[in-house]
Amino acid sequence: MPVVLTKESVDLGIITRSAEPMLAFYRDLLGLTPVGESPMPGGGTMHRLMAGTSMIKIVHQEATPAEAVPGGIGGATGYRYWTLTVSNLEEITAACEGAGHKVPIPVTALPGGIRISIVEDPDGNWVEFLQADS
Repeated sequence: MPVVLTKESVDLGIITRSAEPMLAFYRDLLGLTPVGESPMPGGGTMHRLMAGTSMIKIVHQEATPAEAVPGGIGGATGYRYWTLTVSNLEEITAACEGAGHKVPIPVTALPGGIRISIVEDPDGNWVEFLQADS
């Protein structure tokens, strides 16, 4: 039996060792909308931000978790990047680079009128920006 969705988007949880740099990136630089924060069972705080109808959960735990395997897409198996579809690809990529974030994949044209870039957040997670030109 397939899953019966009640929301057309997904929520993404990002566990971090330091919430403030992550909030500065996702909330302040990318402009995701804060919708609240709540305590986590076992200690810590979840900061909830909206990207359209998707919720991005920045979770800072009291106990320090192990670091993720670096290396982006080729670094390991599992969740390695996620995508935001945008209409200002060059501007947001330049803003991220100007704020000191690594850009492992600069603005790149793909077949079908699609362009992407990939930026690292403060924890080294990869965020893909995708723009479909019409």
